Amino acid sequence: MIEVYIDGATKGNPGPSGAGIFIKGIANPVLLSIPLGVMSNHEAEYQALLFALKYCLSHNYKVVSFRTDSQLVDRAIEKQFAKNKAYAPLLDEALQLIAQFDLFFMKWIPSSQNKVADELARKALQGGEK
Repeated sequence: MIEVYIDGATKGNPGPSGAGIFIKGIANPVLLSIPLGVMSNHEAEYQALLFALKYCLSHNYKVVSFRTDSQLVDRAIEKQFAKNKAYAPLLDEALQLIAQFDLFFMKWIPSSQNKVADELARKALQGGEK
């Protein structure tokens, strides 16, 4: 199974943001740092999820296990509900993408287990490219 680690980072809240995506379980692991522009830290977490979902679908990775250190995103996916209405459109987009997978899991992990994605997200804050 392909494992996808995601993280968002923000300087300030809101502030310049970035997404980090680390994909393993394939021949060549994927490391992505994506500058996102100005947004809140929670929006950056959702954007990391959306970029990773789209990347996996575009590469025909249909059986995936996502890992995030964002409890907000993990709970929203699990319950299919965003408490904050501002995040509802992001959640809806994510759920539509998730429906296209053959098998999808999301698991919350502590930040200490998400270091690669965190470093990639922080790199994106410094102008890292995908």
